[in-house]
This record gives sequence, C-alpha cells and structure tokens, in this order.
Amino acid sequence: MKWPEIKEIATRLRNNPTPSEVALWQILRNKQLMGRKFLRQHPVIYNSDRNKNEFFFFVPDFYCAREKLVIELDGLIHDFQKEKDYRRDMILVAQNLRVLRISNDDLVDMNKIKVRISSMFHE
Repeated sequence: MKWPEIKEIATRLRNNPTPSEVALWQILRNKQLMGRKFLRQHPVIYNSDRNKNEFFFFVPDFYCAREKLVIELDGLIHDFQKEKDYRRDMILVAQNLRVLRISNDDLVDMNKIKVRISSMFHE
C-alpha cells in the first residue's frame, strides 16, 4: 500500500476510536504515564518495496517509540483471530518492538492497567 493510503487508514482509525481506546487514552495522553509519549493508531512499517513505493504495515492501538512498546486492546473479535494476532505480534517483535495485549475487560481497573503498562518501561 502507498503511504498516503496508510495515513488515511490511520487517520480514520484515530477519528473513530472504540470506547476502550478512549478510556485507555485518558491515562496515556499528554505524557501522563511516567512522562512517556504515546501515539494513537500510529502506523508501524514492517516491510517495504522501495522500487514500487509499497509499504507493509500494522496500525497498533497505541505506540510508545521511547519504549518500543505497542499496546493492543483486545475485544471480543480477538477471541476468534488468535492465530492472526500471534503472527502479527511475531512480526512486530522481529522489528524490535514489544507487544502488550490488554483485554477490554481488564480496563475496569485502570490503576492495575497503569501498573501493568509502566512495568514494561525500561527505567
């Protein structure tokens, strides 16, 4: 896919967040969690064909470049795509990224979520 198309997809996702994404964003935005900057729906390129200007990418729910951390919120759909999620995670790990999956059901205890995310930080 071409870069302008990727940007359009990411923008569409940012403009239409799930209720779970909105809830988690409230504790991640504006460097509120231990000063770490997170981006919402930020494309991660994992392969490209520069000759054709084609890129292969994923758009994680949240991304922190400083920590090389991807956070994915898993709703009900993820119960039916575990193999797909596993392959996606392995591609991201191959890019030296760490993946933290959080069930939407776990968002009821935001203090626990804050601790879980911050435990992934290097310092």
